[in-house]
Amino acid sequence: MEKLIKGLFTGAVALGGLYALSVQGRTGHPGLESLRGWKYAHRGLHDDALPENSMAAFRAALEAGYGIELDIHLMKDGQLAVIHDTSLKRTAGADVKITDLTAEDLENYPLGGTEEKIPLFSQVLELFAGKAPLIIELKSDGNAAELVAAAVKIMEGYDGPFCMESFDPRVVYELKKQAPHIIRGQLTMDYFKEEKSPLHPALKWLLTNQAENFLTMPDFVSYRYCDCKTFSNTLARRFWGIQGVTWTLKTQAELDEAVSAGWLPIFEGFKP
Repeated sequence: MEKLIKGLFTGAVALGGLYALSVQGRTGHPGLESLRGWKYAHRGLHDDALPENSMAAFRAALEAGYGIELDIHLMKDGQLAVIHDTSLKRTAGADVKITDLTAEDLENYPLGGTEEKIPLFSQVLELFAGKAPLIIELKSDGNAAELVAAAVKIMEGYDGPFCMESFDPRVVYELKKQAPHIIRGQLTMDYFKEEKSPLHPALKWLLTNQAENFLTMPDFVSYRYCDCKTFSNTLARRFWGIQGVTWTLKTQAELDEAVSAGWLPIFEGFKP
């Protein structure tokens, strides 16, 4: 019995050690400093009049002195469009996939009943031109390598602070492989709270607990605010020293708490 207990204890310690190693990331990227000290408007500084991920919302954020978080998709013509969902149903009222469109098609889909159209990523880069930092979320549709290649190419020569992130670890891995110089981050949350998620429980556990970090080696982890005090996130930040980002902060109190704890804050619905 004593031998069995010792064996179980040794096995538990070994598993714990392997788990601790699995959540590690890359630390010390010099570009991280330029991202700190900013507040980031989620999909731009949007409201009832200014649609999310629109040029108007991005201009408003820039004029107010904020950085922005935005989402990009790869279209069928190889251009990058700025929109959150793959489907245009919620944002433009059309049952169409952004990945099936070209840059010319975007004029046909006004956002939220306004005159704003779905922007090209190149338009946002021209607007910001290094004046404020960008958190760029890469939205994959089974095209991780192609999406990353397009995003890396368009950022060549861009003079300003930015980072790239994705919920898809395959995208983060492609960033590591294709452009190790770019600051990369893993987006995640507690997937067990997502009852409608089609993910297998094993994959939910893997992503919730950041157990793939050792493969992708993110410079930061962007965790949903209501989930951000999980053990794995605390381990990644406190033990390995990975920068934390948190979303989406809806009140000044939440933002103040996040900033005091060292998170890069992504906010929405109010002006800090």
